[in-house]
Amino acid sequence: MDRVGVSIVMPSLNEEKNIQNAITDTLKSFEDFEIRGEVIVINDGSTDRTEAIVKEEMAKDERIRLIHHDSPRGIGASFWEGVREAKGDIVTMLPGDNENDPWETLQYYRLLDHVDIVIPFVYNKEVRSIFRNSLSFIYRFIINTTFLVYFNYTNGTILYRKSILDELNIRSTGFFFQTEILIRIVKKGYLFAEVPYRLHMRNYGKSKAVTFPSLMRVVKGYLNLVKDIYFSKKDPVPRKFAEGSLTEKRHRN
Repeated sequence: MDRVGVSIVMPSLNEEKNIQNAITDTLKSFEDFEIRGEVIVINDGSTDRTEAIVKEEMAKDERIRLIHHDSPRGIGASFWEGVREAKGDIVTMLPGDNENDPWETLQYYRLLDHVDIVIPFVYNKEVRSIFRNSLSFIYRFIINTTFLVYFNYTNGTILYRKSILDELNIRSTGFFFQTEILIRIVKKGYLFAEVPYRLHMRNYGKSKAVTFPSLMRVVKGYLNLVKDIYFSKKDPVPRKFAEGSLTEKRHRN
């Protein structure tokens, strides 16, 4: 495979009805935007035909790779494993449920000529239930108030420069991982942009994000981040940005 520009990490747990379309749509979006990309599917302990379908697609296209988990490890753990294996300079996550439109995310790929992180936020909130939107509003209010930021959304298909992710030492494995990444790197001073994107309505299955165990892991991740940012005593160190990032180049010049 030629040099990869974008690596799509695709965590999948029992998504046999969605995974093929998720892969196919992503590959088509690469072609439409003339992006050299790859799809890294993380089969996170599926018990259905998810992995078999991925292997069928792999036989057709070398841009698809597969990582297998014998049992579910969580979306955060799957994301970080995908990051470790990624060959692209840019990394983002598109879950195998096909709820996220790859065209909506990758249309902003060229913005990374100007910033190091592109943060999409959902503008067609009507595709989600009132309960889900209310929960998202409360979550966003707590995060923005606690950490003195103003994000419109923190759990979307965020485009990251891989070198920034590689330098992070603390990595959440639950649903809080995206928020933790953003708080840490934005607080450090990396350049970012927020952009609107449209969300698909899920065709099959139910979201695994809003469950009691998931919410408990989010609370735990939130409390650990509060402790680390506001109560941990650390020796001050000179601000250092990831090599190759636009933020690093700007500060160096």
